[in-house]
This record gives sequence, structure tokens and C-alpha cells, in this order.
Amino acid sequence: MPRYLPLTALLIAAAMCLAVSFALRYQLMEGAQWVAVCADDPQQLACRVRASLGWLIHMRVLAWVALACALLAFVLPGTWGKCLAVVALLVGLPALVLYSASLAVFAVVLALLRWVRAPQNA
Repeated sequence: MPRYLPLTALLIAAAMCLAVSFALRYQLMEGAQWVAVCADDPQQLACRVRASLGWLIHMRVLAWVALACALLAFVLPGTWGKCLAVVALLVGLPALVLYSASLAVFAVVLALLRWVRAPQNA
């Protein structure tokens, strides 16, 4: 396996995660066209997704999940901790974009610190 493959895969996944998050934020959550559509027919699938995402943002679910994963990843040794750090990063990045930056910034920093931590030899 090439040396930089995990880093490259993580960067690609993070970029895709950020792109989807920005699209959700600016097209679905802040899009002016959805206000009129959802006022007329709130039972449409896009309106229900918009409402559910609004509750997730309001309750800061993404940020809390990312922070919990990052804290757990920081404690777990080996590959499990590193994989959980990647999960925390990929959940924390959308939380940063979707209005929960105050908690998500800690989760992203902890996840990145755990991901780059040198393996401990027992």
C-alpha cells in the first residue's frame, strides 16, 4: 500500500463531506425557493428533510456526536481509535458548516490530533 494513500483518502473524503455540507446549507437550508414551497406543502420529502435537519442543527446533534467520537477516539488505542477519529472528523466537518461551530471545532481538533498521533509501542 502506498505511503500516502490513507492521507489522500481522508482528504478526498473530507473534501466531499464539506462539499455536501455546503450544498445542504446554501441550497436546502438557506435557499429562498424552499421557504415558499415548504409553506405551501410541508409534506414534501425535501421539506421534511429540511425540517429534520433543522432540528438536528438546533439540538447540535452532529456536534455532540462528533465530540463524543473524538473523545472516545482519543482514549482508545490502536486502529480503533484512529478509525473513530476519522468518523469524528467526518461528522465534525458538517457540524462546523451547519451552524454548530462552537462544539464542532473541539471535535475536529481532537480528531485530527488523534489521527496524527504516533502509535504507542507496548
